[in-house]
Amino acid sequence: MELRHLRYFRAVAEELHFGRAAQRLHMAQPPLSQQIRQLEDELGLALLVRSTRRVELTAAGEDYLRQTVAILDSVDAAGRRAQRIAEGRQGNLAIGCVGSATYSLLPRFVRALRNELPDVDVSVRGEMLAPEQMAALVSGDIDLALLRMPVETRGLHVESIRKDRLIVALPADHPLTETPAQQAVDIAQLRGEDFIAHVGGGRSVISGVLAAACERAGFMPRIRHEVEETSTLVTLVAAGLGVAVVPEPTSALGVAGVEYRPLAAPIDHVDLAVAFAVARRTPLIDRAVAVLRTLP
Repeated sequence: MELRHLRYFRAVAEELHFGRAAQRLHMAQPPLSQQIRQLEDELGLALLVRSTRRVELTAAGEDYLRQTVAILDSVDAAGRRAQRIAEGRQGNLAIGCVGSATYSLLPRFVRALRNELPDVDVSVRGEMLAPEQMAALVSGDIDLALLRMPVETRGLHVESIRKDRLIVALPADHPLTETPAQQAVDIAQLRGEDFIAHVGGGRSVISGVLAAACERAGFMPRIRHEVEETSTLVTLVAAGLGVAVVPEPTSALGVAGVEYRPLAAPIDHVDLAVAFAVARRTPLIDRAVAVLRTLP
């Protein structure tokens, strides 16, 4: 038995006429009748009752038609799904995202994916530090990473998508909040401050940027608290436990009790990049990256 036998039977059973079924199938009537006979012989039962004037389904034929329709519809649906997956229009996409972009870019990205690729199931993992994201790309736990450069893991395609200005998060009662909102803060002005920072040891790009900037200014930052989540970092600043250097999108959190000032050059921005494992590249990943490039 082959799928064509089921398609032939379905046409005859729905038309209840061999001539019309043959026209529907674009074939001659005698071969069609022969194929139905072969199907019945293989099953060992009659599916149709034929007379000179009409064709009717037997009780077994009626039940077999229901099962045949379900099978053929499922096969057709599987083919359509496979085609859409091959085109990158359907499937599953797991996205990892660094903390600051979790609250700014990620919501817009997911919304754009939903509009452009409605048949794609998107899952997100926010507040992931860069090393964690790179490991997840290699293992296949995520498909796309939104992370801070530099990215040194081999086998990854990395593309800068924007530059985010660095800003200083200050408790609302800090003396520097008395300056105009657009007045840049020099890193040297933070000498002697307690810092709230993302975990160091190479796990956070921003932590490394902070350490290097302070070193160039002639001091080492006094890290009072290390955290993994940006939301926790900003909350601790609001509590007055220290100051922090963060990418500008962090201000989208809108935590009360925190004010922001731009950080003066030469360390006034960091790159946000999208990355994926070259060995796991798919049409869906390419489409998702293309959507990401369109975002302002």
